[in-house]
Amino acid sequence: MGSLQESLNRFKKQQEKCQSTLKSIAGSKTTVKTTTPAPRVVPANTSTKLPSPPIKFSNDTERLQHINNIRKSPVGAQIKRVIDLLFESRQSFTAEQINEACYVDVKGNKAVFESLAKNPKVNYEGKRFSYKSKHNVRDQKELLRLIRTFAEGIAVADLKDAYPTVMEDLQALKAARQIWLLSNFDSQEDIAYPNDPRVPIKVDDELKQLFRAIELPRDMLDIERDLQKNGMKPATNTAKRRVMAQNGNIYNKPKQKKKKTEISKRTKLTNAHLPELFRNLNG
Repeated sequence: MGSLQESLNRFKKQQEKCQSTLKSIAGSKTTVKTTTPAPRVVPANTSTKLPSPPIKFSNDTERLQHINNIRKSPVGAQIKRVIDLLFESRQSFTAEQINEACYVDVKGNKAVFESLAKNPKVNYEGKRFSYKSKHNVRDQKELLRLIRTFAEGIAVADLKDAYPTVMEDLQALKAARQIWLLSNFDSQEDIAYPNDPRVPIKVDDELKQLFRAIELPRDMLDIERDLQKNGMKPATNTAKRRVMAQNGNIYNKPKQKKKKTEISKRTKLTNAHLPELFRNLNG
């Protein structure tokens, strides 16, 4: 860290020295122009050129100060900065590439290097660092295949960091009724369950008792309201049916009896070998 501050001080001194040198050069050029006679007469209508401004060097002090602040920050803050980079990019980086991307000197700081290599969210292969999620899935198909291996459910919190669009894919699988997303009674966390009849699901006796102990409302209107509160669409509309019943718009249509087809002489007979079927032919 001391070497970086010394480099910053030397850079400032070099800037001051260069500025003073440029000013002296610009002053000497102005003196020469005033004392040296013009080689030819300049026309009156020609505009004289103003002296060019002194050259300005780019001021990199703020960037160097920003890098210095990052490298002086606690090890945990630097580790978080690197993990955020690995999580958002989902690419592997060398120590030099991490330094260029987020200014964390992994190679020059032993504490940062050891903490990063041992972090459970980081995969270190000897040269490159990459993000390590709890479950190695990369798309919706692999996500569904993973959930189907957990017949008793898998916590959504364990899936959130699988890949950037995993939460959108979970909602898509729920909308397609390929999985269920339910909340755990004890931890209040969301659990993903497979909705596949081929997957055997074991239901605890305690859960069965809780389900059977739920008392449903006696009126269908209350049942439909409860379904709507929980984001489900009722298959019936009791309120509408009752209004129509009061207006006399609902009635039971009598079933029409099918006409019994009779066999006549004009009917083409295909079962001539069964004459007892055709005794009562209408003339």
